[in-house]
Amino acid sequence: MLNQASTASRGGPRVLIYSHDTLGLGHLRRCRAIAHSLVERNRDLSVLILSGSPIIGSFDFKARVDFVRVPGVIKLRNGEYTSLNLHIDIQQTLDIRASIIRHTAEAFRPDLFLVDKEPLGLRGEVADTLAMLKAKGVPLVLGLRDVMDDPALLEPEWKRKNVLPALRDFYDDIWIYGLPQLCDPLTGITLPRSVKRKISYTGYLHRTLPDLPARPGLPTAPNEPYIVVTTGGGGDGEALIDWVLRAYEFDRNLPHRAILVLGPFMQPEMQGEFLQRAQRLPKVEAITFDAHLETLMAGAVGVVAMGGYNTFCEILSFNKRAIIVPRMSPRLEQYIRASQAQELGLVAMLPDDGKRDVRQMAAALRRLPAQSRPSEIVVPGLLDGLDNVNRLVGRWLTERPATDAAPAPRQRLSVVPSR
Repeated sequence: MLNQASTASRGGPRVLIYSHDTLGLGHLRRCRAIAHSLVERNRDLSVLILSGSPIIGSFDFKARVDFVRVPGVIKLRNGEYTSLNLHIDIQQTLDIRASIIRHTAEAFRPDLFLVDKEPLGLRGEVADTLAMLKAKGVPLVLGLRDVMDDPALLEPEWKRKNVLPALRDFYDDIWIYGLPQLCDPLTGITLPRSVKRKISYTGYLHRTLPDLPARPGLPTAPNEPYIVVTTGGGGDGEALIDWVLRAYEFDRNLPHRAILVLGPFMQPEMQGEFLQRAQRLPKVEAITFDAHLETLMAGAVGVVAMGGYNTFCEILSFNKRAIIVPRMSPRLEQYIRASQAQELGLVAMLPDDGKRDVRQMAAALRRLPAQSRPSEIVVPGLLDGLDNVNRLVGRWLTERPATDAAPAPRQRLSVVPSR
């Protein structure tokens, strides 16, 4: 059992979360949702998030949740990485990040370390920290979204990064934030039985509305139906925004107002162009960023989105009719998720064929209010993710010994077992 006296003397149990965050908001928003859920349900627990997001300070965090920002790194469209703000070599930036990560872990002394998506961190920057915490007996958990990429691409990527030894030797658990009947991120990946036994499917991470005062600045009339068009971080959302704008320019009689959320990482010149075009359309408004997108989405009659993990969770949580226009590169993640969700009847998908016929988008926008809602499709355990993450964390915290010895064998908590 955890040494309760020792834990209390240092302020209760502690969870450290690593989110590498190069381009976009997906990793940060997922980790933040988990952190908030953990502190809401565990009175004395504290969570510290390690993140490279340049806009992490734009988000609010609950009491007992804080963050350490490491120097930013951005992934270029050719797949290479570069420092975001520092004019130094990328390897120097990665060395600084790795040092901050390790020293933070040493000082924070977590009772559990949760790594988001990248088993060894960005270019291996978490490897030393994993080894150090493993030697101290700290439970190590890898959290994966429901879809990683086309398995034909993921397996060679993981071989190149030498991921398998980390899954086998470092990690005690692997949590997949989804359900295998919808998506299985490890399909086609050759894994030893010892690794498969570590896998639990939690279900998707349910989202709730933040507890905020009234927001008079919401960019729409309070009683007028509207749809939300969101690109997530916006770094690769120009095509979707342009397609929707052209639909409203083509058909001035589309039934609902549209609020475009361009995303903070969209190129400034593109943001400016889209804002100007939106101003010329009576039924379109545009904003660059909203840290509380959940509130805006909850009030909408429908959603048009690229279909990243967090947006998909919000569509399910707020029971919104949705059109998903997934990106096709550099990863097939959004396309795989959207096609599987469409097959189940949860959303409608409009693939980007490169031509982006304006009539096709206008017709889809007209059909949107008549689509089925996600709640009309029964998928057991679909939104149980945060409940199960809390149960899994609770099991580790109560079973971790007070010494630095390796954890004793435990009975596994059955959530949704690996196939």
